[in-house]
Amino acid sequence: MYKIDLHTHSSASPDGGIKVEQYAHALATGLLDVIAVTDHNRIDFAVELHKKLGNRIIIGEEIMTTDGEIIGLYLDNLVEPNLSPLETVKQIKKQGGIVYIPHPFETIRKGLMPVAIEKILDQVDIIETCNGRAFLQNRGTQAITWARINHIIGAASSDAHGYQGLGKTYTVVKQIPTHDTLLDLFMSGTLVTNRPNLRSLLYPKYHHLRKRLLKT
Repeated sequence: MYKIDLHTHSSASPDGGIKVEQYAHALATGLLDVIAVTDHNRIDFAVELHKKLGNRIIIGEEIMTTDGEIIGLYLDNLVEPNLSPLETVKQIKKQGGIVYIPHPFETIRKGLMPVAIEKILDQVDIIETCNGRAFLQNRGTQAITWARINHIIGAASSDAHGYQGLGKTYTVVKQIPTHDTLLDLFMSGTLVTNRPNLRSLLYPKYHHLRKRLLKT
């Protein structure tokens, strides 16, 4: 069985802090078996890490749209931010990517609302039914219900912004996924939903403040 995390943020994200060596360590030690790097509106770190570590790193991007965030997985090219959700998913699909909806229905973390998701429903591949950082506003139950009603695959992912957030919330599948097999494997995947410690929940604010101070 293999542990897959489809939502993490490296040090390239304004609020992220996972370093190259920490991703490598997580894979080498079996903490996780495949990790998607989904930095905010950029893929350069993910591209370089994929070159170093191979297909156990999925090149992704958490893209800000006019109505909230959408993740593209298995990307070759950057998807520009601030497009409509419909245009964003078109750009993801155009390059053969997978459309993943992170932290849906959350207002605190710029999740897409139901009315926005309905407009792209036929293009959604996976919805995040468990987000490891969902604490103050946890819409997991609503997301699970929505996924079942609409026959959309659900996933558990960490949304880790630091190393301590990895290896707690992920999806277990029977094989190492590829672009062509990931959706089929996740249809029968097992969601592991352990919560990380408080420190990991505070990583985004910590990294954002630290990077701001370094610029001054």
